Amino acid sequence: MNTPGPVPFTLASRRLGAVPLVAHFARRIGLPGLLDRWVPPDDARLALDPATVLSVVVANLCIEHRPLYALGEWAAAYEPALLGLAGGQAGLLNDDRAGRMLDRLFLADRGSLLTELMTGVITEFGIDCSRLHNDSTSVSVHGAYQAAGGGEVAGVPTPSITFGHSKDHRPDLKQLVYILTVSGDHAVPVIYRLADGNTSDDPTHIPTWDQLVKLTGSAGFLYVADCKLASEDAMRHIDRGGGRFITVLPRSRKEDAAFRAWMQDHQPDWAEADREPGARIGDPDQVWSACEAPWPSAEGYRIVWVHDSGKQARDAATRARRIEKAVAAIEDDLAARLASPRSRLRTAAAVHAAARDAIAGADATRWVRYAVHEKTNESYRQAGPGRPGPDTAYRRIEKKAFQVTCDVDTTRVACDAVSDGCWPLLTNDKDMTGAQVLAAYRYQPNLERRHHLLKGIQDAAPIWIKTIPRIEAIFLCHFIALLISALIERQIRTAMQTAGIARLATYPEFRGCAAPTADRIFEIFTHLQRHELYDQAGTLVQTFRPELTPLQLKILELLDIPATAYTRTAALPAAIR
Repeated sequence: MNTPGPVPFTLASRRLGAVPLVAHFARRIGLPGLLDRWVPPDDARLALDPATVLSVVVANLCIEHRPLYALGEWAAAYEPALLGLAGGQAGLLNDDRAGRMLDRLFLADRGSLLTELMTGVITEFGIDCSRLHNDSTSVSVHGAYQAAGGGEVAGVPTPSITFGHSKDHRPDLKQLVYILTVSGDHAVPVIYRLADGNTSDDPTHIPTWDQLVKLTGSAGFLYVADCKLASEDAMRHIDRGGGRFITVLPRSRKEDAAFRAWMQDHQPDWAEADREPGARIGDPDQVWSACEAPWPSAEGYRIVWVHDSGKQARDAATRARRIEKAVAAIEDDLAARLASPRSRLRTAAAVHAAARDAIAGADATRWVRYAVHEKTNESYRQAGPGRPGPDTAYRRIEKKAFQVTCDVDTTRVACDAVSDGCWPLLTNDKDMTGAQVLAAYRYQPNLERRHHLLKGIQDAAPIWIKTIPRIEAIFLCHFIALLISALIERQIRTAMQTAGIARLATYPEFRGCAAPTADRIFEIFTHLQRHELYDQAGTLVQTFRPELTPLQLKILELLDIPATAYTRTAALPAAIR
């Protein structure tokens, strides 16, 4: 009796991952239509539309930054329709085609594209642009980049890749400066700009502020930036244009020293502005207080002084640590060098220089003083050869010896301790209270999160693309990816607040998180796949759809994305584009 053999089957797997999330928000910001309008498929020979390729690049930057040469390999693992691709088109996503599409994006009117994009986002999501925060970071490159010295490419101005102040502490690498402005509403990116690698922040604020006025249609927003904004030209420009600003008064300004001197015999009228519990159980609360300075700045603007109890403790501990280090450098290290028979410190000038360097190396010159004591040690040595006797002549040998002592200037320590924890804010707004000025500036670190997302999660630095047009274009894609990630974070955090959810168990071991991040949300959906079983004839026998966990379902609910985006093939989003 013959028994039929097993019927061969083929199992095909397609990743879904976080692509449906990115696709949903890409459609909400109108990315497909924008790319179609500003980077049109104007050549019938194109195997893929520019908008399709650029959409895949954006999705890749959001989820998992792979180099351009691996873009096709990355896309091949996913459901093609999610990326706007037909079956088999993922193999067309090679680095050459992606590079040509980036060239097209560079030649497009990127300024108008960005303006239309952000105008739509502000309207669609109701972004509050009443307060905008600006800061810059450096983006390092590897290589000479001799063809990226600035100038124009096809009539379009380009930044210069060169050496400058590296915020990544890599002075050996050339760089570009990435200038980003975000909203005070969940730090949503608003505009960005690439500048020469040696650009300082001072001259960037005037064109940035002007661009923001054009985008928002008003100068009434509050512009917040770091101490580089505290230049007369930038502040005057914003003030005369009807704008408002908040910045930090640099420590080098005379107004800073004058207030600290005034505090020696005056008690500022501190008013509590904010309070947070200590980091550990039993630690005192951290308290922020604010007060008006007795006089305005040299330009006539308000100075609001802030006292931070946490910074006060850190300032005192830092000073004590520096003093201790300086004293040890004098009494231990320098003393051992002087006592060594092979010491090269044989002159008073050399000893003075060594003592100054030791104290300066500890950054304690202001509080530690030193004194050099010189003495002469006498010794005698037989003048000539032979056995010594009653008539032997001896010669006296004098050798200078040095000793360094140090003491702490307690008067200066006490003087500085009075202003520990204090720092000044500068503003032209006459109506905000000190607490409101402080609260606005304290949001500034949220902008650093966007820089971290750009250079850490999206892996934008170092740059490996070798032509400046493609670098300019890829950073526009990075900005769009930043925008999508920020909108996802804003959506889920706002929905949690509306639903009264204090924490969501997005951390490992189901630990709660009060502010879920986009990269962690993407990670939670990473391993979702759809499997299809085909028979020998290629007929689809059965589809195995992913089973979503309660956490994944809750995240989709908060993001207002239907669960059918993962559970039903027919309801999968058609594409990012």
